[in-house]
Amino acid sequence: MSAFSCTTTPFLLVAPAFLLLLLYFSAFNKQPLTTTTIFSSYSLKFHQENLINQTYTPILSPTSNANISSVSTLNISSTSTSNIPSTSNSTQSNNDFSNISGTTNTTTEVINISDVPPLINEKSSLEKIEEGLARARNAIREAVHTRNYTSQKEEDFIPRGSMYRNSYAFHQSHIEMEKRFKVWTYKEGEPPLVHDGPLNLIYSTEGQFIDEMESGKNPMLAKHPDEAHVFFLPFSVTNVVRYILKPENTYKRAQLQNVVEDYIGVVANKYPYWNRSTGADHFMVSCHDWAPDVNDAHPELFKHLVRVLCNANVSEGFQAQRDVSLPEINLPFGRLGGPKLGQRVSKRRLLAFFAGGAHGYIRKILLEHWKDKDNEVQVHEYLPKGINYQQLMGQAKFCLCPSGYEVASPRVVEAIHAGCVPVLISKDYIPPFSDVLDWSQFSVQIPIEKIPDIKTILQAIPDNKYIKMQKRVTRVQIHFELNRPSKRFDVIHMLLHSVWLRRLNLGLKL
Repeated sequence: MSAFSCTTTPFLLVAPAFLLLLLYFSAFNKQPLTTTTIFSSYSLKFHQENLINQTYTPILSPTSNANISSVSTLNISSTSTSNIPSTSNSTQSNNDFSNISGTTNTTTEVINISDVPPLINEKSSLEKIEEGLARARNAIREAVHTRNYTSQKEEDFIPRGSMYRNSYAFHQSHIEMEKRFKVWTYKEGEPPLVHDGPLNLIYSTEGQFIDEMESGKNPMLAKHPDEAHVFFLPFSVTNVVRYILKPENTYKRAQLQNVVEDYIGVVANKYPYWNRSTGADHFMVSCHDWAPDVNDAHPELFKHLVRVLCNANVSEGFQAQRDVSLPEINLPFGRLGGPKLGQRVSKRRLLAFFAGGAHGYIRKILLEHWKDKDNEVQVHEYLPKGINYQQLMGQAKFCLCPSGYEVASPRVVEAIHAGCVPVLISKDYIPPFSDVLDWSQFSVQIPIEKIPDIKTILQAIPDNKYIKMQKRVTRVQIHFELNRPSKRFDVIHMLLHSVWLRRLNLGLKL
């Protein structure tokens, strides 16, 4: 039997224009999902010999035959104050044991099972999950309405300020995530293609997240797949490129696509979860430039998969309502971040700063207009000897963050760490965690055609506005810090929260 169902998918995907559940709780646009028979001849041909053979054991006893009702329609409106309907519980009949008899191992005495009190029908794990999600939605909605939060513990960080699209919704959503959210990391496969990834340099966010999920220390890790809200596919695009494509000196994506598709095929054949949602409650994480290409061969397979990508390029298929934009962090070896040399506002003598190679057409335009031409807007292709890169960022008011070969740049996070207001110069780029953060409040976005006018644009920003923006940069630094194990509101928590948001917008039929 094929791993992929060709019948109507038994769930509803609730997809607002831009995660409006979090922002202003506007009404959802419900989209029924279907699959096709495109994968009916699917073969698991690549690296399958390395996949671990495990037996799937459901949490519930197989003797529990409770009828499960479908999930109620999710309808959250900005004008409605009624409660969100939770999962409905249909009337369930007890198993009839009246005609069954049994024997013990030591006697032939017949036991009339009908004399035993009937079993109480347990709710399925999926019912419990969906009811918990409904309660989370209600709690978030109440927090927005009351402009307050409800927590069972003392909060050590309270997100407030205009840099959040809706700080009350975000705070309560994070509380609900910590209370409920469970992630199952599939165990199949072997390193280095699976369960491993780069821990340093520009693709490090990918490997650090995989390693966090493999460490067993994250409190959001599920102990059993039946209790999971989402399922993590722990393959590393970077390692596939490194260990398979580069040795063969090829830039063809076919082998990368084969590895990913084969892995999905294995878990889809072995467990019920992928087919239950056609992948809408599954996610992958990658910072490699080629990660968006994994779905090109069979886009129908990846139609609902949540892709957490550094290369969040709308022109290459990134969908903000489904996918997650991940910050690119250039980690030095043996450390979780660079030195923080940011100066006070009064000590920032440079208007703007950039140093980097001519990677991609945007940087070429920037270097053409500004390279070594202005003392206030310092743009260098190569820094002179003895000049410290981090120190210059810490002395600049604005840090230019042009896209390179791809839209993402580690300079965005470097600027934030340095307390320098990021200036995003890109096209079709969705900045990280835009479902929560309002980047207009702590960054400047300059169109490519306005590169010649950078100095004029930045000088036109009033001092009081700049001071407010710079203060907001320092306040969002917590969301771009990498900790191991992860800490509340750090970059790994923000990644998980973005995935949690997408699960909140998803209702699986029971």
